[in-house]
Amino acid sequence: MNTNILILILGMAIVTYIPRAMPAVLIDKMKFTPKAEKFLRLIPYTAMAALIFPGVFSVDSARLEIGIVGGTVAGVLAWKKLPVMVCVLAAIAADFILYLVI
Repeated sequence: MNTNILILILGMAIVTYIPRAMPAVLIDKMKFTPKAEKFLRLIPYTAMAALIFPGVFSVDSARLEIGIVGGTVAGVLAWKKLPVMVCVLAAIAADFILYLVI
């Protein structure tokens, strides 16, 4: 492999990694107001909703109930403030069970 390409790839990896690692390193040293902390805690659920909602209606166009059930399960568990991974896995499990039953 050409060394110039290898150096380019390594440089791009470093430039991409630094902005992603900085918040993780600096977040412990920063003090936030209670409102800001609440806002930051809700970001994963907001991102999950933005990623899941379009897929709810496009999972299976012939059987919309599959997507609606999965989205409802994820929404209810997110409302109860369970971890995002639990919400996603429970929605997948509910859809899988529904596929087996129907």
